[in-house]
Amino acid sequence: MSDFKCEEVMPFESSASGKTQQIEQMFDDIAPHYDTMNRLMSLGQDKSWRQKAIKRLKQTNPNTILDVATGTADFALSAYDAIQPVRIVGVDISEEMIRVGEEKVKAAKKSDFIDLMRADSMNLPFDSQSFDATTIAFGVRNFESLEKGLTEICRVIRDGGSLAILELSVPTNPFYRFGYRIFTKIFIPIMAKILKTNSTAYSYLPESIDAFPQGEVMKALLLKVGFKEVEIKKYTMQTCTFYFATK
Repeated sequence: MSDFKCEEVMPFESSASGKTQQIEQMFDDIAPHYDTMNRLMSLGQDKSWRQKAIKRLKQTNPNTILDVATGTADFALSAYDAIQPVRIVGVDISEEMIRVGEEKVKAAKKSDFIDLMRADSMNLPFDSQSFDATTIAFGVRNFESLEKGLTEICRVIRDGGSLAILELSVPTNPFYRFGYRIFTKIFIPIMAKILKTNSTAYSYLPESIDAFPQGEVMKALLLKVGFKEVEIKKYTMQTCTFYFATK
């Protein structure tokens, strides 16, 4: 039995593969349409959410940043522009997402400052205390083992460093929650069909959000794995939650 329900939610329920392998396959499939769907699913708010997270991260003045579940490198690119660190490393389990991300980094002429590589968040290929900060935008709920992944992330952050997490969330306000249900159950599947992208991926999305530990439960887990302080903020009718943890 998993410690958290989100670990049991799989993109392909009929598959015998583990969650990490299924997540890899899913994101390989949707990589060409990922950025477009992100904008549509967040009604364009994802950029604003990233900027708010980066604004808080900038206060710590990190020189080295690890972006876990970097995807197509949106967060890494925005973080570099705002913070100008010495180095950003982005890791993702999906080769196709990395490929799209590398094209964007090259187009932005940031290849000297941003390195992307395939890696599993459960077993990061870095020494302990290698980075001043780590970021995860909309990827932590996909971890095969949430506690193991967060423990591994804590390991590679230096003492006094920070972790910034953005994750989609289910509103606690009943009115907001009603609108959220309509949006995720009707609008998102329609958009996936119009774009002719993997519909399984976008049925997995609301299920994984529903199952993810939120608010104080997530804060307690971050403290358990080794962080000393955790801030929580909610954005856009409680549909996105920002966690900022200090090691």
